Formats: sequence, C-alpha cells, structure tokens
Amino acid sequence: MTSDDHPTLDASAPWLEVDALLDDVRTRIVVCCGSGGVGKTTTAAALGVRAAERGRKVVVLTIDPARRLAQSMGISELDNVPRQVKGVDESAGGELHAMMLDMKRTFDEIVEGHADAERARAILENPFYQSLSAGFAGTQEYMAMEKLGQLRAGDEWDLIVVDTPPSRSALDFLDAPKRLGSFLDGKFIRVLMAPAKVGGRAGMKFLNVGMSMMTGTLSKLMGGQLLRDVQTFVAAMDTMFGGFRTRADATYRLLQAPGTAFLVVAAPERDALREAAYFVERLAAEQMPLAGLVLNRVHGSGAAQLSAERALAAAEALTEELPDSAPDDAPNSPSHEAGSAPDPACDPAPDPTSVENTENLGPDGIMDLPGGKTASRNPGGHSPAAAAHAASPSAPAAQLAAGLLRLHAERMQVLARERRTRDRFTALHPEVPVAEVAALPGDVHDLAGLRAIGDRLALRQGEADN
Repeated sequence: MTSDDHPTLDASAPWLEVDALLDDVRTRIVVCCGSGGVGKTTTAAALGVRAAERGRKVVVLTIDPARRLAQSMGISELDNVPRQVKGVDESAGGELHAMMLDMKRTFDEIVEGHADAERARAILENPFYQSLSAGFAGTQEYMAMEKLGQLRAGDEWDLIVVDTPPSRSALDFLDAPKRLGSFLDGKFIRVLMAPAKVGGRAGMKFLNVGMSMMTGTLSKLMGGQLLRDVQTFVAAMDTMFGGFRTRADATYRLLQAPGTAFLVVAAPERDALREAAYFVERLAAEQMPLAGLVLNRVHGSGAAQLSAERALAAAEALTEELPDSAPDDAPNSPSHEAGSAPDPACDPAPDPTSVENTENLGPDGIMDLPGGKTASRNPGGHSPAAAAHAASPSAPAAQLAAGLLRLHAERMQVLARERRTRDRFTALHPEVPVAEVAALPGDVHDLAGLRAIGDRLALRQGEADN
C-alpha cells in the first residue's frame, strides 16, 4: 500500500498499535465508544474478527438495533445469547461469537437470578416493571453494563469487545448505572416502600396520615392504578435494590481496571472529532483507560502529488481550448456513429474521373502508390488533418479529462479539510494514539469487508509509506 492510498499522520502524532492491543493477554475488554454514525459497530466487529483469527476466543456484544453486525457476520439473527460466527479462520486457535443486547431479557435474568420463583413471577408480571424493563431512561445502558459484567464474571472469553449504544450525549453508558441506582435508592422509592416496610393496614394508615399530601399529588400525576403498581413493584423488589447498586459499582470498577481498553471512534469531520475530544476528556476524568482514537473513513488519493490548484488550472486550460461547437465530422455526429451505415446523401461516392482519384486508379481498380500522395500527406504518412487530430484531443476526450481533473480537485480539498480537522484534534490531545482507517469503496456487508477494515486498523506507522 502506498502513501497515496492511505494518508499518514504527522511523525509527531503517536500511532495506535492495534495488533499489540489485541494480542496482549492482559487485555480482556475493549470498549468502542463515540457519537452515532461514525462506524462503532463495524469497528467492533472488525476488531473481533481480527482478534479471533489471531488466536483469541472473542465475543462481540453490540447494542446496535440495526442488526448490521449480524448481517456482516453471516448470522440470521442475534439475541441475548452468544452465537458462534462461521467462516472465521480458526487455525490459530481462536473463536468468534457475537450477541446483541436484549435489554428486557437481561433485566428478567437479573430478577430470576435474585428472587425466588413466586416473587420473580410477581415482579415479571407487574405492569410498572414491564414498562421499566422495556424503556425506562437509562435502562438500556445499565443493562449493557450488566451484561458486560456477566460475561466477564464467567471468565469464558479471552476478549470481550463492546459496541456501546449510539448516543450523542457523551458516555451515557457510564452515567446510566449511577442514575438507575440513584433512582432505586432515592427518596421517591423509599416513600413508596414505606407501606410495605410498616406492613398491612398500619402501613397504609401511616402513609395516609403522614404523607397524604404527597401521595395525593402522586396519584394525580401518575394515576391511582399506576401508583399501586409501583408500590407493588417496590415491595417485591425491596431485597434486590442493594444488588443493583452493588453490581453497578462493580462493573464501573471493572471498566477502570487495567485489563480494559477504550477506543474512541470518530469520522474525520469537525463535529465528530469535537465529540471525540469530549469523550477523551471525560474518560480521563473518570480514570478510564484510553487506548486511542480510531479515525474512520479517511479519504485518500492515488495522485496526491497533483494539488487541487494545479488540477483546476489544467481543467480550465482544457475547457478554454474547446471549440464553441463540435465540428461537423466529430465522432459523435449522426453519420459517424458506431455501427451506422454510410448515408449516400452525406457521403457521396468518390468521382473516379476527378484528378484526386485518378492518381490512385489502375487498370484493375484502386491502388496504393508506393510513396503515398506527396501533395496530401506529411512525411509520417498522415494527412495534415489527421496529424492535427492526433495532436489535440477531441472535444469529448477533453471534456472528460477536464471533468476528471475537477473531481480530483474536489477530492484533494476533502483530504486537506480532513487533515486540518485531524491536526486540530492531535494538537489538543497529543498524548492520544491514533489509527486511521482508509475508506472502503463500498459498504461492509460480510467477513471479507470486516477483514479489510481490520487490516487498515492494524497498519503500523511507516507501513503506509511502503
């Protein structure tokens, strides 16, 4: 691969050694984070494929509901159980599995694992629980971390690659466990737990006498039936609330552990890199181990030595040389279209009695003279008209060349803009290693495409110049 195919970073910018990260047996979790639409899911899948084919037993956990991961890995459907990916080269001893978070099913598993059968059934059938487990704010992010904790606790996998939920607001998946834990441990829940803790009629009497104003307001806001559903849910979940906070804290510490590596994924665009800079700063503040930045879909050119200015100047020069209208004998005129028969009205037959034609007439018909027609040919054997045609491109060819030059100029302008944006990021965060992934000509839809992304991810500094 040449430097024209893959733009390289400045020598001062540290390079992200992806293979070294994946091969390190101490790396047990890789978390791909970033704003939406920058290629987190594809990056996570490509890392999983590459790590598995280098000998590690890998599971990729995605929270992407678009199911692109399943399609690219040739799996008909992903669910809450890891599914082995076929077609991966396992000669090095590795395996690849993939799964997609089922938020409600994960919540159900927590309930079933931490409550007896009767209480679990009461919780699972509770209308408030069903709403909470299906779409309460922060539940998806909390369950992603819960599932990560389950996978890591099982110690079945050499490497867990996490594709975080698409989010514009920085690291929601880090905040969600705290938010949900605070909700479950908060004053609102304790108020609703009061009747259950006091018990029976005494509890209701306590609630009616001591907090009648509060419950009256809650009933108006939530509705009487919903309030009763919440109270029933809280009573059934009472013994589990401490477990939520404990597991959230344990998973948070797991993310801070040395065996975890965060990769911030971004596109070489101003908004995406501004978001990436916020991610980097937030991870540092939370003491999360940042491995580096993956700059995805970087454009390159096979003719980078031709600047945009020179390309535009050449296109302008070609355009100025074009005639105002195509000549009558242009190749695209109707009488010269490929495959068309000559029109006698347009191309009359030569007059054998003319002086021009009698020079090439013999007793048996038309013949070629040894030296050609000296009066109508140049020393190379071509007529002056043919020589002039060969010396200057035809109008359609010149138009095509000018168009291609303008396209190249646009591409070089895109490259320059991407590099300026990247350089601003590296100037603000010179300590962050960066890997650039050259844009593919099409979408990634199979394992071959994921391998191609992995190859670009793993380029070492200097290899792009070879």
